Amino acid sequence: MFETIIGIEVHCELKTQSKMFSSAPVSFGQPPNSQAHVIDLAMPGTLPSVNKKAVEMAIRVCHALHMDIDSLLRFDRKNYYYPDLPKGFQITQQYHPIGKNGYLDIEVNEQKIHINIEQLHLEEDTAKLTHDDDYTLIDYNRAGIPLIEIVTQPQFHNSQEVCAYLEALRMILIYTDVSDAIMAQGSMRCDINISLRPEGSQGYGEKVEIKNLNSLANVQKAIDFEIQRQTELLLNHCSVPRQTRRFDEKTQKTIAMRDKELLADYRYYPEPNILPVRLPWHRIESIKDHLPVLPAQRRDKYIHEYKLSVKEADTLLLNKDLSDFYDQVVKQCIYYDTVCHWLIGDVLSYLHKNHLHIHDIFEVQDFAKLMNMTGQGIVSSKQTKQVLSLMILEKKDPLTIMQKHHIQQMNDENVLIELIEELLDNHFQLVQDYHQGKTNLLGYFVGQVMKKTQGQANPQKTNQLLKQLLEKRKT
Repeated sequence: MFETIIGIEVHCELKTQSKMFSSAPVSFGQPPNSQAHVIDLAMPGTLPSVNKKAVEMAIRVCHALHMDIDSLLRFDRKNYYYPDLPKGFQITQQYHPIGKNGYLDIEVNEQKIHINIEQLHLEEDTAKLTHDDDYTLIDYNRAGIPLIEIVTQPQFHNSQEVCAYLEALRMILIYTDVSDAIMAQGSMRCDINISLRPEGSQGYGEKVEIKNLNSLANVQKAIDFEIQRQTELLLNHCSVPRQTRRFDEKTQKTIAMRDKELLADYRYYPEPNILPVRLPWHRIESIKDHLPVLPAQRRDKYIHEYKLSVKEADTLLLNKDLSDFYDQVVKQCIYYDTVCHWLIGDVLSYLHKNHLHIHDIFEVQDFAKLMNMTGQGIVSSKQTKQVLSLMILEKKDPLTIMQKHHIQQMNDENVLIELIEELLDNHFQLVQDYHQGKTNLLGYFVGQVMKKTQGQANPQKTNQLLKQLLEKRKT
């Protein structure tokens, strides 16, 4: 049959305060066209000025993706007429991208795949188009926002591999603090280039580009639909037209926008209003030296040093704030698995439900104190949950809360033995039933002790003592 070949172009908005070539502010959610600048709209007499912060952020990502960096910064014009470009051209880096020849390793079905990245270049974003059946709305707030475009080699074969790559890249963009990479807000978008060829063939089929996909779910649906569409065309001995298409969420199909342009159609030439800039090499190296710990390095540490499961490590890493918080807590607490258990369980659920960040509800030192007490068995799991809830509600440290609410775990063996002996004396028949094989009654006995102590008895110690005392009563 046919083999699918997919290449990916990711556009990522950088977290700068101003636009790529103008002083216009960058802020998501502002009224349409309230942040359009005369430079971004190419009004007569205006000249662009390169955003230094955007260049430094691009270099940071280049280092994270192991790329060769061009220290001579140069820009080009990409000429085309479309409503999202008011000046009729886009300033980009066609001939001399700032980064080349990088890679990113991903994992799909426990198999590692080495993804080759051809280039990373800086450019300005275009306006946002909102399509309806009868009209298109244009918002120029986005026009001119600093972008990096990251282009892979065409080496993906299905939507699963593409989504794994996009998620891994998204995490790098977040952990290097260059972008929020929120696809739903448009700060990270991707174009997918798909072609089909007969299995065993070395050439490429006709390429179809799907533009501006803004969620992993849409990426998967668009790729799967397009593979099916092209397969049906080829099986019916029809050619696949070279097109640019978009994914329609209503119909769950890709829709043709225009014929796919060739490079010559864009008439690239060097940007005449921005002279080449030599970037100091010591500054490029300094940016590399100050790179944060990247997701792959954290994952390796979580699994091999802290002995977390792959699922636990990946869940932590999906939320950078949570991962940062975990790293700070385990500097003060050696119960690595206990900390992870509570963070990715009850705490993460609460954060999602209430749309909060971890630092909105806990201080690192307070959370570490409670985790130490939990790990040492000073408080039970039930009590830990109670204290966490009260910490959120009262904004107090765990020790203050435990004293105020008389929360403590009963560990005194003599007291527990006395309670258990009294319980067993009062339930002679159940003790006999236990000895005759109804061992599930052990849970009932533990529950009765917990009820008697209002949940303060150490459940592990209670369980252990019950087994010992029941064994002694065996006839």
